[in-house]
Amino acid sequence: MALVPYTETAEMGLQRFHKPLATFSFANHTIQIRQDWKQLGVAAVVWDAAVVLATYLEMGTVELRGCSAVELGAGTGLVGIVAALLGAHVTITDRKVALEFLKSNVQANLPPHIQPKAVVKELTWGQNLGRFSPGEFDLILGADIIYLEETFTDLLQTLEHLCSNHSVVLLACRIRYERDYNFLAMLERQFTAFPASS
Repeated sequence: MALVPYTETAEMGLQRFHKPLATFSFANHTIQIRQDWKQLGVAAVVWDAAVVLATYLEMGTVELRGCSAVELGAGTGLVGIVAALLGAHVTITDRKVALEFLKSNVQANLPPHIQPKAVVKELTWGQNLGRFSPGEFDLILGADIIYLEETFTDLLQTLEHLCSNHSVVLLACRIRYERDYNFLAMLERQFTAFPASS
């Protein structure tokens, strides 16, 4: 597992969350992500950690071509979209309430020949994990998914289910609170964790 730390800059502010569109350039594509804070709150905005993780993927540190990947708590889907554009077969997941919004962003931003490489699927951490084969994914992605302490046990259970001994887990997050460090300690009991080089 690798953690992708980052430092907040002036461009990373709350005002961006209230814009209906967020535009990015990744993998030689312009990506326009619909945002709707009022409709879905945290699931419908692009968080800074998603931009950081998408940038990390684009750097090519992890080989994505032909890789089987899953994005957890995808929200707007930016990370999964970028992974698909870079050649991964991606399952982009979130809770049921966010799926239609997520699907619309994925479909709007992937060219028709790449769309079959991206599947949007419901996943509530710790529930119905039988819908996914144990160790099914080479790469597990998550951007800013470490923030609700009551989800930590379910998230860890989900990671353990989805990973094989050879899986790589990439989580990008801004460590804000003591509880975030607690989750990292939980991870280190189950996984080999190290900060990603930038």
